[in-house]
Amino acid sequence: MSLLAVSDLQSYWSHPVVTANLLVVLNLLGALALGMVVGFERSYRGRAAGMRTYGLVCMISAALTVIVGYSDFWYGGQAITGFADPTRVIQGIVTGLGFLGAGVIMKDGMNISGLSTAASLWAACAIGVLIGVGFYAAAILMACAAAVSMAWVSHLEAWLPSQPTIIVVLKFARDYNPHEESIRRAASARGYDIAPGSLSITCDDAQLEWRFTAIAVSKEKGAPIAQLADELSKAAGVIGFSVAHARN
Repeated sequence: MSLLAVSDLQSYWSHPVVTANLLVVLNLLGALALGMVVGFERSYRGRAAGMRTYGLVCMISAALTVIVGYSDFWYGGQAITGFADPTRVIQGIVTGLGFLGAGVIMKDGMNISGLSTAASLWAACAIGVLIGVGFYAAAILMACAAAVSMAWVSHLEAWLPSQPTIIVVLKFARDYNPHEESIRRAASARGYDIAPGSLSITCDDAQLEWRFTAIAVSKEKGAPIAQLADELSKAAGVIGFSVAHARN
């Protein structure tokens, strides 16, 4: 058989192969569009992973899944085997996405960010898989549900009763010895309870630094961060502090 036989080349452009290619292209375009819908909220909020990332994740997941269904047309219909296991492909997709998800989760002290982005990237991956296996209605519904969840659930969380959490770091003057019970009373007077087991104490050259998590008794009773900062700036023995909302 000639290396460049016309019949061999024509097999890559036969009617069934071209039809399969068109179906794959439509799947990829749909996955790209749905992924971008899910990623719009992240782009709007200025996150590192935006519409492009979500669109690519969804499209790649769809591409790797959909080609398994057309294994009979691999290599112009000249594949040695006409069967491929889609479950192994999906397993590989989810494993690969785990590395991307780990890259967007950041831990800064007791503060963790990026969990919502990682979860929504996983959702984009699942949408791509649904498109790849042909569950188009389910994929569209999941994309809409994910987009609504990313954009509006935060407003629902703000409306529902909650206990906001803040991370507090206090640096005390050298040779100053703070008392845990007095700090707990001060926090309680401002509507906060120090979370059990969250207190961490370090000492550098006789200078103490306390780190702890404070949980508001309720959203209404917890003092605003600006008020806490003003009071800490005037507190005896405190030479430095940091107060921030716990993010996840």
